[in-house]
Amino acid sequence: MAKVVTYLEMNNAEDLRPGKVVPDLLLRRVDGALPLVRATNAQVGAPYGWRSASRTNEEWLELVRSRPLRQYWFVTLKDETVGVANVEPQPDGNVEITAFGLLPEFVGRGLGGHALTLTIRQAWNSEAMGSPVVRRVWLHTCSLDHPNALRNYQRRGLTVYRTEVEAG
Repeated sequence: MAKVVTYLEMNNAEDLRPGKVVPDLLLRRVDGALPLVRATNAQVGAPYGWRSASRTNEEWLELVRSRPLRQYWFVTLKDETVGVANVEPQPDGNVEITAFGLLPEFVGRGLGGHALTLTIRQAWNSEAMGSPVVRRVWLHTCSLDHPNALRNYQRRGLTVYRTEVEAG
């Protein structure tokens, strides 16, 4: 079965359309090398076939070492981890949201819009690489991700700039 990959971007922080505020929903920065960070990313991504779901501990640690600018965040609700949000500054003022999602037991509870809002704000507030300011926040999703993922990204103000079809 073919997989459709959709690339989205936001070129101005003012284009962010916030989701409904969820009190006590926050981002908490964590050390990517911690086993709990790998395990949580794996739990979030497993239903959608994310590569992080199948990485060994050694592969995960190599990824963390090879991407020193990547920031790892837990999405928390009243101090309980409910999801992940990873962002990575890239050259020329670009920041990629490399992972975003909720743990399966928290999907469908109305948390995704605000969690994504917080993640996009964090990406805009990241230190830019090779530029005095962040100029662009981007991410990609695919047809294997949660059925509401693309809709949530677009509702927050991200716009599609490319799609690709990958053979299955």
